[in-house]
Amino acid sequence: MDDSTRKSGEQIELEGKAKELKGRVKDALGDLTGNSRHDLEGKADKLEGKAQQKLGRAQQDLEDLKASRRDDVM
Repeated sequence: MDDSTRKSGEQIELEGKAKELKGRVKDALGDLTGNSRHDLEGKADKLEGKAQQKLGRAQQDLEDLKASRRDDVM
């Protein structure tokens, strides 16, 4: 995958935040309705969203490091 089609760390982190929010909603819905399926799906989405946010932050750190090295070379 070349750099023009790769998602930035910020995009990945934002998608993770959205997924975590979706999970919170599902989790709350499951609690309100007593639906264990929504409750479990919500917990899974929250966990996946948090992991995705960490991945996005790590990628952003790597992008920043690459940019600073390019600046040092020039």
